This record gives sequence, structure tokens and C-alpha cells, in this order.
Amino acid sequence: MRIGELSERTDTSRRLLRYYEEQGLILSTRSSNGYREYDPRSVDRVFQVRGLLDAGLPTRIIKQILPCLDQPRVIHFPDATPEMLGTLERERDRMTQRIECLTRNRDAVSEYLETVRLTRASA
Repeated sequence: MRIGELSERTDTSRRLLRYYEEQGLILSTRSSNGYREYDPRSVDRVFQVRGLLDAGLPTRIIKQILPCLDQPRVIHFPDATPEMLGTLERERDRMTQRIECLTRNRDAVSEYLETVRLTRASA
């Protein structure tokens, strides 16, 4: 698929997709006319990258861990530095805190909706 289709399917600007490619986060090939061509699996990869960026991971760390997202038990990085491991641990803990916060907020909204619906049903 070309960059326009990938952009539409992922709701990600072409400019941002080119940046992801420049950073080595996604890959493309070039057709004979010079257009970028993306594998259909790029859609999932873009969503993974966006999710990790939203979680606060820097692109340099994302690039290192992306292969692990496909087969986390198979890949081992012998060159993983203590700094990288520390960064990943901090980011993992931060994601856990965000998940807990989102879960509390979701539960509060659900409780509110249930209360409003019960109140309306009894009125």
C-alpha cells in the first residue's frame, strides 16, 4: 500500500509516517516510480509505535524494542545497557500507573452512567 492509504488506515499524517520511517520505526520499499510501498502489517506497526509514543517512550527506545513486540520471548539484546533497562522499567511503571488511573476513571464513568440510567428508569 502507498503512504496515502497507510495514512488513512492509521489516521496518521503522511509527514509523521515519513518521520517514523526516517527513525527506523516502520519500513517501506520503493516502487519503480519512486513511491513508497508499505506492507499491510505496517498498519499494526504504526498503531504500536503511536501507542508507545503516547505512553511516553522516546523513539530511540521504541526502535530498540519493536522487534520484541513481534516475538518477545525470542529476541534478546546482548547490548542492552543498564540505562536502557532502567528507562524501560521506569516507562513500564509509568504505563502501569496510567492504566490504573484510566481504569479508575472508566469505572467511575460506568458507575455514573449506571446511576443516571437507574434514576431515569425509576422516574
